Amino acid sequence: MIRRGREEGWLHQPIDALPAWAEFHGVRFNGVRVGPIPGREHHGSTVIANRDLAGSQEDPLMLVPKELIVSRQNVDLFAMSDQHLREVLQAVGDFGWTTRGAVLIFLLMQATISCPTIKDIGVHNPLTEYIKFLPDELLPTFWTEEEQELLSGTTLRPAVRAKLNSLLREFELLRIATENITWCTEYWWDEDNGSLSFEDWMRVDAMYRSRALEFPGVGDCMVPCVDMANHASGEVTAAIYETDGDGNGLLLLRDGKNIAKDGEITITYGDDKGACENIFSYGFLEDTVASARAMFLGLDIPDDDPLKPAKVAINTAAPGIRLFEKEGTIAWESEYVWLIAVNEEDGLDFKMKQTIDGKREVQAFWKQNELNDTSKLRSYLEEDPLWDVYQLRAVMLVHNRIEEQLHSLGEVGDPERDAGIREIPWRLARRLRTLESDMLGRAQSALVDQVSTGPLIYYSIYTLG
Repeated sequence: MIRRGREEGWLHQPIDALPAWAEFHGVRFNGVRVGPIPGREHHGSTVIANRDLAGSQEDPLMLVPKELIVSRQNVDLFAMSDQHLREVLQAVGDFGWTTRGAVLIFLLMQATISCPTIKDIGVHNPLTEYIKFLPDELLPTFWTEEEQELLSGTTLRPAVRAKLNSLLREFELLRIATENITWCTEYWWDEDNGSLSFEDWMRVDAMYRSRALEFPGVGDCMVPCVDMANHASGEVTAAIYETDGDGNGLLLLRDGKNIAKDGEITITYGDDKGACENIFSYGFLEDTVASARAMFLGLDIPDDDPLKPAKVAINTAAPGIRLFEKEGTIAWESEYVWLIAVNEEDGLDFKMKQTIDGKREVQAFWKQNELNDTSKLRSYLEEDPLWDVYQLRAVMLVHNRIEEQLHSLGEVGDPERDAGIREIPWRLARRLRTLESDMLGRAQSALVDQVSTGPLIYYSIYTLG
């Protein structure tokens, strides 16, 4: 889609054409421009100061009219005047009602409209041209299989696999839902002339995933021109984004922040996001990052647990453990681990109940307390006389899972770089491996301290570490 020809890739507009687009559609710049930083042209485009800027003394650096914001609400408005967009949104059912589904389909429609070989489909709007200014993002979903293998042992490897499987399911849903729509059959799915591929779906996913911002009063959305700003965390962040009383998107210089002419105007994509998430969603790590910051380790219920099917059926928690930085050490949290840590002899019970429509479903109880939400289990366990025993079991589960992850990283070691591996995936994979190994080691030490210095020591029959 957005192609010169079927094999020639997506069309892109040069970034120096963006000011004309912005002026024509009411985007206002105040002392800033979008483009490459002088001397760093190979780093791509960002938001740059046109003059010296002084925090608390500047009007909004950028104002983007609300009708240009790619949000769930605006997609609905576009669909009212675009029957082809409306057809696809309706065809995909519930997926089209989600913010992600609606925005991805909207972006795909703009790509379709822009394809030179497709006529009389869709309604052109300002965003049809804007997406041509967006660069291709080298997210891990676009890494080669060989490059993805560099991630073996890291938490990013299963995340990329799961994402690609999810994208394939979405693409198949789209195909099945729209293959009987005449124009979709002709332009998207025809075996000889159809131009829509799975890679196109991956591209609109990367476009949205790497640029979505959570704007107050709007939710997750893409805001043209503001979404050109690069990320910087902590005190380095130069600007914030919000909406005004009319719903327009604003970029504001932080109070007390001074930016010299030709300096970069940065925003934060989320200071608490871990190294894995930053590479997954944005394809980069800040040079100053010294910690993985947060990790999610998937966790399985053992196959020899007789209650495994019932536990899986009633679980409402993320199936894993989150490790995170806290006050100079590594802490963990998991609602799921408590479900694994207890069994029938402890007081966990399951019953079958019949619903109003005649279906049967599993109902869980903890010592007569109905357990309709996994997050409630820990609070029940904390009130139990055997809380320290349950806590020790949970700590052991976490410790063993950390040990398993460290072993996986150690098994792979530091792979050599082959000629076919690009520099960016190679560099990011190596940094991630180092950061996650360090964090796992610190987490292991923290768990040893938790057991050896707290009340758990009196119940421990194992030695950690």
